[in-house]
Amino acid sequence: MGLDDKMENTGEKFGGKAKEAAGEATDDESLKNEGKMDQAKADLKQAGEKVKDAFKKD
Repeated sequence: MGLDDKMENTGEKFGGKAKEAAGEATDDESLKNEGKMDQAKADLKQAGEKVKDAFKKD
């Protein structure tokens, strides 16, 4: 996994957390759910990159 990919996924996860917090603060369920989805998407990307890395090492 490249450093750029790691940074992009981490940034997306933090962005999702910020959206979730903003939605919580403003009582905006849509924004809160969008933030949760962004976090889940970043986690899936990160997992996919780890799987690719595991096969590259063999």
